Amino acid sequence: MNDLLYSIPTIILCAIGYYFSWRHYSKNNFKIAVLLLMICGLVLRIYTSSDFFLHPWDERYHALVAKNLINHPLKPTLYDNPILPYDYKDWTGNHIWVHKQPLPLWTMAASMWLFGVNEIALRLPSIILTTIGIWLSFFIGSYFFNKKIGYLTAFFFSINGLIIELTAGRVATDHIDIFFLFFIELAVVFSILFAQKRKTIFNILAGVSMGAAILSKWLPALIVLPIWLLIVLDSEKFKPKEIFFQFIILLTTSIFIFLPWQLYIFKEFPAEASWEASFNFKHITEVLDGRTGPFYYYIDRIRINYGELIYLPLIWFLWKSFKNLRDKKRLAITIWALIPLIFFSIAKTKMQAYILFISPALFLMTADFFFMLNDYKKKHKPKWFFNLILFLLIALPVRYMIERVKPFEQNNRNPEWAIELRKLNDREIAKGVLFNYDRPIEAMFYTNLTVYPYIPDKNKITDLIAEGYTIIINDDGNLPDDFKTIKGITIEKLNNP
Repeated sequence: MNDLLYSIPTIILCAIGYYFSWRHYSKNNFKIAVLLLMICGLVLRIYTSSDFFLHPWDERYHALVAKNLINHPLKPTLYDNPILPYDYKDWTGNHIWVHKQPLPLWTMAASMWLFGVNEIALRLPSIILTTIGIWLSFFIGSYFFNKKIGYLTAFFFSINGLIIELTAGRVATDHIDIFFLFFIELAVVFSILFAQKRKTIFNILAGVSMGAAILSKWLPALIVLPIWLLIVLDSEKFKPKEIFFQFIILLTTSIFIFLPWQLYIFKEFPAEASWEASFNFKHITEVLDGRTGPFYYYIDRIRINYGELIYLPLIWFLWKSFKNLRDKKRLAITIWALIPLIFFSIAKTKMQAYILFISPALFLMTADFFFMLNDYKKKHKPKWFFNLILFLLIALPVRYMIERVKPFEQNNRNPEWAIELRKLNDREIAKGVLFNYDRPIEAMFYTNLTVYPYIPDKNKITDLIAEGYTIIINDDGNLPDDFKTIKGITIEKLNNP
């Protein structure tokens, strides 16, 4: 697959699209301008998501569990048919899989049920949600400031390299954090609509969205609560008793969304649910899976994910916010960014996407700073210096987008090992088991086999054959001769991924 045949037209199309989007923005035609941002963002997401293989961390696990959920939506499994002993505490090799909340997995399962079990169907929900997120960002920015700042906020969301990579499943936490980001934004949008229109239905929808966020990635979604409160207070349309009553509605609605699943898994899968609950808490107190860093890990990381100059708008915005705490809109944005940043900096386990849901707040800060600086330069010198800062505020995020999308790298996006597994599945092997294959999770996604990276003893293999299993052993060049003589097994030479 010659990637340049697709990448060059993609870049040209997006460059033209962003140019005409800017032209419409210059004429205050925001509907067309934002629509073009969404189209260009969609093109970038589809292009980056067109890797015809599963990525190793964490997409392959989410993909396999989602595939298994097609057949039993209320029983999340990794190894759907574990024929060998397993440790229920090992989320990379267990049977019942409640390591993550179910909403993203259910949605990916529904997509694959509709469009077939393949990589594009798996990633389609994330593609759709992050494309909608461009418009949500415009709406939020327009409310907190104005349509121009909303437009620039949407532009930053459209081209953000980390969001695009996560949408494509290329980096850790992938679709889970994409869903979480989407529902946080959606909850903020409904909070704004509730404050503007004073209709309880919008508050209920904000509660549903917050509950959906919790059902995507647990309790950090509670960041919506102070944002909601500040938005409502800023509107000056509600009496204290009404605010209290609506706050209870918000919380109750959210609880009705996320609590049933928690009660269900503790009843049906008590050992796994209890372990995962304790495991979630350990993210705060322990380093898990070797994912850690210093206290300033996220402060350092945001320069890569949002551009090196992110510190200028961040510091300026915080200064403006704390200088005038009565400005509830600025305070809401500050809380949106600052509380998660501090909390996850304290936590021992650290991963870059854990704070993805603060990205709209960082985009808002950057857009506000951009227009402030653009006005400031009109009365101050040297203008070339201010123009350079303004240019870099746009250019650096664009550069990181290109680095993450990788349009000019000649990568094999449909590798032989994935093709080989698909062909293996075409044989429709009944009760098949594959041993000695290095990527068992991927193999179970592409086939209906139960797959292990090692070989059990000969007695176990003989027992499995007697039970009617079709045994396949991958010959990686180190297969002992005595295994080759076992009657009833098939020896395959599969490509190492």
